[in-house]
Amino acid sequence: MPDNCTSVEYDFEHKILPSIYTMVLIIGLGANGWGMKSILQKQKKVGNNVFLLNIGLANFLFLPTLPFLSAYYFMNSNWIFGDAFCKITRFCFNLNLYGSIGFLTCISVDRYLAIVHPMKAKRRITVRNSVVISVMVWLLVSAQSLPDVLFPKNSTNRTEKCHHTTSTEYVENYLKYSVGWTLTGFVMPFLIFLGCYGHVTLVLWRKNTINKVVKQRSLKLMFILILLFSVCYIPYHIFKNLSLYSRVLFSTNKKYPSWDKTVFCAHQISRGLVCLNSVLNPLVYLHVMDIPAQLQQLLQQFRQTFTRLFVSEYGSVPVEQTVTTTISQQ
Repeated sequence: MPDNCTSVEYDFEHKILPSIYTMVLIIGLGANGWGMKSILQKQKKVGNNVFLLNIGLANFLFLPTLPFLSAYYFMNSNWIFGDAFCKITRFCFNLNLYGSIGFLTCISVDRYLAIVHPMKAKRRITVRNSVVISVMVWLLVSAQSLPDVLFPKNSTNRTEKCHHTTSTEYVENYLKYSVGWTLTGFVMPFLIFLGCYGHVTLVLWRKNTINKVVKQRSLKLMFILILLFSVCYIPYHIFKNLSLYSRVLFSTNKKYPSWDKTVFCAHQISRGLVCLNSVLNPLVYLHVMDIPAQLQQLLQQFRQTFTRLFVSEYGSVPVEQTVTTTISQQ
């Protein structure tokens, strides 16, 4: 157990964290699979759903790596799958994280144009434009994440490790890279998100011509995205960089700062929260695809089918009366 790690923090990393990974794997595969299937079935509206498909792809790049990460932490941070696969696993995590942030930002801009500049949105947001933007996002995210692979993921004397950042020998350079990565991969998209939805909120409140349903759906989507950023992304980036800074101070002074234990514990929790984005992202599918309305339609079809079956068997007897008669006979 590390010197700066209490038993509670140790238990979180080696018991709770892999349990969270297992839960995310099970729920994430089902929710994202259902969401992507719903998107693909709406082929006529595929131009509006390209960004959603890419979020699903980012999730499916990360979810298959979770069994290996769960095994790693369950075995007291003992990586048995090789250094190359360790780097691939961490690379997939970063593609998922920053790809999701990038495409959620694209959805925010899409909603902004549709509400604030509807005529421009009709001319600009086409299937071709969405595909081009998606390719650019993937290239940018890959370029941002690639340097992470070049840093060693194990310690000099402990080759069985698979650090999610890097070893102590390179932590100072990694901190510089991480701060720049945070600014370009998270802070800038977050500011774009705030700018878009801040303006959207003003327009929705000021204009009485906008349909009430459109207002409600836009505000619900904004709430979902704020939830994603607040729960998954903001704590992770803050405590990741603070934890790296603490390690830099230790490598210089051979002593951890007084606030290290608090930051270390918060960073462990934030690592569990950040992977929940693969579970929370399907909420965006549910909203944009209006799946609750689809479920309501399916329920109505079921009721109609159920009613027809009783009518065909009992003639024109109402369903309520038929059910009452059947119960009384029992």
